[in-house]
Amino acid sequence: MRHRDRSATTEVELPWRPSPLVYMLAIAAAAALVASVMLARWQPAVFAAPMLGVLASAPLQLARTRVQVDGGGVQRCFESEEVSLTVAAFVERGHALLRCRPDPVDGLDIRTEESSDSGLAPAALRLAVTTRRWGRYPVTAALTASSPAGLAHAKLSVPAGEVYVYPIADPQTMRMPRTELPERMGTHLTRRHGPGVEYADIRAFAPGDQLRTVNWPVSARRGRLYVTERLTNRAADVMILLDTSLQAPGPASDSMEFSVRGAAQVAQSALQAGDRTAVVCLGREPRWLRPDIGRRQFYRIVDTVLAVGSEHVPTSGTLAPHAAVPIGAIVVGFSTLLDTEFALALIDLRKRGHPVVVVDVLRGTPFTGKLDPTVARMWQLERAAMYRDMGQVGVDVVAWSEGTRLDQVMRLLPDHRRMVRVRR
Repeated sequence: MRHRDRSATTEVELPWRPSPLVYMLAIAAAAALVASVMLARWQPAVFAAPMLGVLASAPLQLARTRVQVDGGGVQRCFESEEVSLTVAAFVERGHALLRCRPDPVDGLDIRTEESSDSGLAPAALRLAVTTRRWGRYPVTAALTASSPAGLAHAKLSVPAGEVYVYPIADPQTMRMPRTELPERMGTHLTRRHGPGVEYADIRAFAPGDQLRTVNWPVSARRGRLYVTERLTNRAADVMILLDTSLQAPGPASDSMEFSVRGAAQVAQSALQAGDRTAVVCLGREPRWLRPDIGRRQFYRIVDTVLAVGSEHVPTSGTLAPHAAVPIGAIVVGFSTLLDTEFALALIDLRKRGHPVVVVDVLRGTPFTGKLDPTVARMWQLERAAMYRDMGQVGVDVVAWSEGTRLDQVMRLLPDHRRMVRVRR
C-alpha cells in the first residue's frame, strides 16, 4: 500500500552570513596594509586595493533572497515498503546557488536516487525511503545557498515531507467474548433462529412463514407442513481501547510496540469479519474514531493511533466518551495496567454493560536490570491479585507473554455469556 497526499510548499528567507572567502580576503588585505605602513611602501597597499573593493561590495551580496521549497508531502506505506520523496528548491526572489542534501533520520533508511545541484537550475532531490518499524517520520533536507560571487552563504533545514508507516498485522482470526450481538446481519453464528444457512430445528408451519422455508420431505412424511429453522449470523461492534499514557523508560515504554501491533491485528480481524470497528486512545492527547466498516477504516484506525489525519475526534478526560462506544460493543483494551486512570476507564466501561477484555502487554517487570528473586516473585503475586480483582468486577485480563501470538492469547478468555444492558 502506497498513498501520497498533496505536496507541501514552503517559502523561506535565506539567513545570509559572510562566507569564509570574506574572512580570508579581510585577513589578506589587513596584512598587506600593515606591511605597507610598517615598510613605508606603496606596493602592498596597491596589492590590498582589489581585495578592499571586493569587501566593500560584500553587503550588496546580503540582499534579501526568498526560496520556495516543494516537499514530497505526506507518504503512507507499510513496514519494509519503499516510498519515494521528491524535494525541489527554487529561488523566488534574488539570486543564489542552491545545493540540497537529505538529513539523517533515526529509524529511516534514506537513499538518494537523483540529485541536481547545478547553478541556475533548481536544486532537486529524489529520495528512496524505507523503514522496518511503524511510526511517524518527518524527513528534512539541508539546504545550502551561496551568493553568485561567493561572498555570502546560508544554511537551513527545510521540510522534505512526512512518512507515515503502518504496522503489518498478521491475518489471524481473533476470538471475541460471547455476548448478545446487535440486530445486524454479519458473519458471527448465534443461537437465535432466523435467516441463515446453519440448521437449527424443524417446527410446524405457522401463518406468516415463507414457503421457501417449508421442508417438503418432512411435510410429506407427516402429512402436514413443517418448516426448517436456521441459525442467524450477526455482526458485532468492536471498540479498541489503547493506553497511550506516559510510561517509565524500559520494558513499560517498549510495550507500546505490542499495543499498536495488537490493535492493528484486532482491527484487521474484526473488519475482515464485517464488524464495525472503532478505537479510543486514552492518555496523552485523548482521541477517538467513529465506528465503521471497510478497508479504509483500518487506515483511519492506524492514523488515529499515530495521532495523524483529521478524521479522529479530540477529546479530554480519562474515560471513554459515550459517543465513541456503540451500545453493546465489545471492548478490547491494550495496556501495561500500570496507570490507575486507565484501569478506572475499563471498570467504567464494564459498568455501562460492555464486555471488556484487556491484554496485558507488559512482559515481565517494569524495572530495568535483574531483580532479586524474592522481589520478582512478589511482583508476580501482585499482578495475579490484580488479575483476580479485575475479573471480580467483570474485566477479563489476559497476559501476552513472549513467544505467543495474539490469537493464541485471546483463546484463553473465559467462556461465559454476558448479557449487555447498557445505560446511557
